Amino acid sequence: MTTLWKSQEVAAATGGRATGNWWASGVGIDSRQIRKGDLFVAIKGANFDGHAFVAAAFEQGAAAAMVSDIPQGFEDDVRLVVVKDTEVALQQLGIAARARARAQIVGITGSVGKTGCKEMLKVALSATGSVYATEGNLNNHLGVPLCLANMPADVEFAIFEMGMNHAGEIRLLSHWVRPHASIITTVDAVHIEYFDSVEAIADAKSEIFEGMGGQGVAVLNADNEHFRRLQHRAIDLGLDRVLSFGTSDAALCQMLQYGVEDMQSVVDASIAGTRLNYRLGAIGKHWGLMSVAVLAIVDALEADLPKAATALEYFQEPEGRGRISELAVAGGHLRLIDDAYNASPISMRGAVEKMAMLRESSKKSGPVRTIAVLGDMLELGDRSRDLHVGLVPTLVNNQIDLVFAAGSFMKHMYDALPESMRGDYDQTAAGLAPKVVSRLRHRDLVLVKGSHGSRMSRVTRAIEENALKYSGKKEDVDAV
Repeated sequence: MTTLWKSQEVAAATGGRATGNWWASGVGIDSRQIRKGDLFVAIKGANFDGHAFVAAAFEQGAAAAMVSDIPQGFEDDVRLVVVKDTEVALQQLGIAARARARAQIVGITGSVGKTGCKEMLKVALSATGSVYATEGNLNNHLGVPLCLANMPADVEFAIFEMGMNHAGEIRLLSHWVRPHASIITTVDAVHIEYFDSVEAIADAKSEIFEGMGGQGVAVLNADNEHFRRLQHRAIDLGLDRVLSFGTSDAALCQMLQYGVEDMQSVVDASIAGTRLNYRLGAIGKHWGLMSVAVLAIVDALEADLPKAATALEYFQEPEGRGRISELAVAGGHLRLIDDAYNASPISMRGAVEKMAMLRESSKKSGPVRTIAVLGDMLELGDRSRDLHVGLVPTLVNNQIDLVFAAGSFMKHMYDALPESMRGDYDQTAAGLAPKVVSRLRHRDLVLVKGSHGSRMSRVTRAIEENALKYSGKKEDVDAV
């Protein structure tokens, strides 16, 4: 077990008092997820107090606990570090980890695609050196310092995802991370409920440049209408270079061609003048474009570009973000696109276009019926109704056969559809799930998508559970 932190190092970083000599191999804030050897940080939250779970963390195998109040029964325990405020101390521990790091560090933000970009970049850079990256989507004021605190000191590359729904949040995260390079995937009307305009969202995303210390590289989406705004902000803050990626000739890093072959993407790209043709283990033009941004960063960090491009064949969409599975159904199999983790207008359009592309690539083996199962897109504010109804042209133009919908906002979209496209509607995902399952058949291509709060993963689980009845074996429902 590798030692990440010694007791006196934690005390020095946080201004705390260690009650004994111990060492930790990791850091955690959820007692249920503590691994043997971890330092458990007892955070006081709005709905819970981690101090109540110190005993549970030790039962899980924690090496020590960071506390601001010594819990009853632990007064003489030598496995503690006592601090004034555990949340502030976690931030200080993350800052100390960043200070000792030797890695080239990349920060990622954007309205959509942050986690996918982070996972893809991890695959690409792993072909050229050791990589550490944000776990899951721990991208907020607790997740970022937690991930920093878990970063090994000797890793070669480190990737941190930064999220926000209010102005000022990314500024703080970026000052903790201090990235050498940054990516803004795109800017769109996501979390618009908390902003006066999409331009204000762009400004909030550009806060990632503020922690870069007046140097480094920014990689920006030239296809996005806010590219110039972001570019000017990066230049004003003194960054060394701004690299553009996109599909137009104006982009320095350009996706020249995109296609689908044998359930993989085939991308022809020019990365700052270097021509590459490679396979990508995820389907959708948005993934192809993301791969160009990823390779732009690889090139900017002077890592091995051809090796990184070759490695992208092994990238798969993160769970709930467009991963494709083949599942058993009465009479044969269907394909499920599980995109139930999150949703916005731009990602909804991309997912529908991906489904249409898959249908076209599958026609050689027989007819395919496309089914979109959509849940509410949240945090869209006063524009919510219009943005939901605005999905109708995308569904119609891509000739989706049936649309199922859940949620009060999606009801407006559902009612605006041509009657022939309406599959069924329910107020909740749980209520919609059996209606969807009852209509499934062999060779269906099914997309399930919605914001996390719409709980569309319940529909995904219902489809998977139905598949088990027909297959009888778990391996039959694994991703292909």
